[in-house]
Amino acid sequence: MVQTLTRIQILTELKRFFTAKELFCPHTINRFGKDGVWFLMPTFWAETLIAVRRDILQVRMLCNDDKSTQRGCRCNLCQIVKDETSKNQCYQSPHTNNIGNDFILLDGMTAEQARKKIVEKQLLLPYNIRLESDVSYLHIDGYDYDNGKIVNFFKG
Repeated sequence: MVQTLTRIQILTELKRFFTAKELFCPHTINRFGKDGVWFLMPTFWAETLIAVRRDILQVRMLCNDDKSTQRGCRCNLCQIVKDETSKNQCYQSPHTNNIGNDFILLDGMTAEQARKKIVEKQLLLPYNIRLESDVSYLHIDGYDYDNGKIVNFFKG
C-alpha cells in the first residue's frame, strides 16, 4: 500500500532539500516572506521535486541563488516575464505557473547525465514531467500532455 503524505509532510520534506529563496523569485519572497510562500507550491510539484532530488538524482540541485533569481517561480515583476509581455502577447510558462524549475547540478553531474538518469528511473516519478533537451541546465516542469511519464522538448 502506498503511503499518502499530508501537504504539511510533503512541504516539510521539500524544505530538507530546497529553501524558499531557491524556488521563488525575490519579488515573491519580499511580498510573502520566506516561509509564507510555501502555500504557492502545488503539492504534486513539491512531490515531484522531492522524488527527483532525493530518490532519483541524489545530488545537490541549485535553483535560484544570489546571481540567478529567475530559475524557479517567476512573477509578473521578473524581467523575463516583463520582456515577454512587452511584446503585447500572452505569456505563460511553467515558471509563472509555479510548476517549472531550472537547476544547476552540483557534485559533478551534468544536465545531460541527470536527464538520462531521470529517464532510467522514471518509475520513481510520482507524476508526469517534461524535460528540456539540449540545454546546459536541468529544466523540469509539470506540464502534462498525457504522452507518457516523460516528455522531452526542445525550445530552440
